Amino acid sequence: MSEDAIIVGGSYAGMAAALQLLRARRRVLVIDAGRRRNRMAATSHGFLGHDGSDPAMIASLARSQLERYPTLRWIDGSAAAASGTRDHFTVTTGDGAEHKGRRLLLAPGVSDTLPPVPGLAERWGRSVFHCPYCHGYELDRGEIGVIATGPMSLHQARLLPEWGRVTLFLDGRLELDMQSADELSALGVAIEPTPIARIEGHADIVLADGRRRGFAGLFTASRNAPATDLAERLGCELMDTPMGTQVRTNEAKETSVPGVFACGDVARVPHSVSLAVGDGAWAGAQVHQSLVFAEAARADRNRQSPTRVAR
Repeated sequence: MSEDAIIVGGSYAGMAAALQLLRARRRVLVIDAGRRRNRMAATSHGFLGHDGSDPAMIASLARSQLERYPTLRWIDGSAAAASGTRDHFTVTTGDGAEHKGRRLLLAPGVSDTLPPVPGLAERWGRSVFHCPYCHGYELDRGEIGVIATGPMSLHQARLLPEWGRVTLFLDGRLELDMQSADELSALGVAIEPTPIARIEGHADIVLADGRRRGFAGLFTASRNAPATDLAERLGCELMDTPMGTQVRTNEAKETSVPGVFACGDVARVPHSVSLAVGDGAWAGAQVHQSLVFAEAARADRNRQSPTRVAR
């Protein structure tokens, strides 16, 4: 049986989209590889009603609510391939099984490419962050380090003094012009040009000259890319953003390939749980409306077709 919609990705955006479709009594298949982007974080902040909750608990509760709807199918696994056209999509899962659907919604999230600083990746989501709105308050106005990756790091350094005293570590990846340096100085941001040797302890930066600086937390601007290459293989247009690469969509969250939609971190910036949920809810409604209007148009064409007279 063909599903009304196949959703690749069962994190916050994908589940929010599924909920809209399930409440419209549509058949929905969610294929989820189980790799939430914030799986390393102990708490999630800034999401109304769940501020300070365990993100795994939020996801588990959401899934349990979806599973109350009888038109949901859920596969714990990866989407290995996808092909087809509107009303006739096929998604192949990692076990080789093929699944048919009329619409395809991509919500796989993104991967994060981090600066190659020893000790940073192990602390990602725990004491090294990318979003001050998600994690800045808990640093309690303490010392904050920003590890440069490029121009977005300058934006972080300008914003983060709202949450504490900031030091920007250029680490050989960012050059400041005089105007930018003056702006940061006016905000009280210290500039550290010495390269970073490693990160130790909770959030201690050890510099190449042996100096050690302790921080309440560190921020860095990771580079993002879709967590899978399904969109690219389907022919969906991608676009560059200050944060990396994402899938281009229109206002209805439809990609450049008719019948293929995308939502969440893979299709918008900036990123947070709240924004992913909102984007997913909108995408789910738009997928549903595309089905409704297509069905209405098809019924109208059938009514207008002349009836064949049997001879």
